[in-house]
Amino acid sequence: MESLAAWFAAHLGKYISAKAVVFLVSLMPILECRGGLIVASLLNVNIVEAIPLCVIGNFLPIPFILLFIKKIFAMLKKFGPTEKLVTKLENRAMNKSDALENGEFLGLMLFVGIPLPGTGGWTGSLIAALLDIDFKKALVAEILGILIATVIMSIVSYGLLAQIL
Repeated sequence: MESLAAWFAAHLGKYISAKAVVFLVSLMPILECRGGLIVASLLNVNIVEAIPLCVIGNFLPIPFILLFIKKIFAMLKKFGPTEKLVTKLENRAMNKSDALENGEFLGLMLFVGIPLPGTGGWTGSLIAALLDIDFKKALVAEILGILIATVIMSIVSYGLLAQIL
């Protein structure tokens, strides 16, 4: 993830403001707020400015994923070339749904919040939608998870742990 975040910082940072790069990276699947905070650190964006950009950027797609992904997947399955891809994405998300065994809310919150490869808001939203988790419950769990991930990644990206110790 660090190399991908560094690529965005180096290439997009030439053309748009550092804050815009941080926001755009936070919107992207896989990178999300984790990548956004790495980019913010690389581009010397103040942490106080970076955190809201990353949280908002990471959270913005979640309601749309929760509301529309099943309908979008159903439409895409009707076309031969995309059917295999959609099925693969659904299976991958459902394989990760075991992380929710501690209860839907807590499991979803921790799945989104603990910054490991393959976890985060996009995948958490897909899992929540496929498992038909209540929309409001999923939104709250996801925002709390994003906040947890933001705290963890802020400590890592900005070297706050060294400053605390």
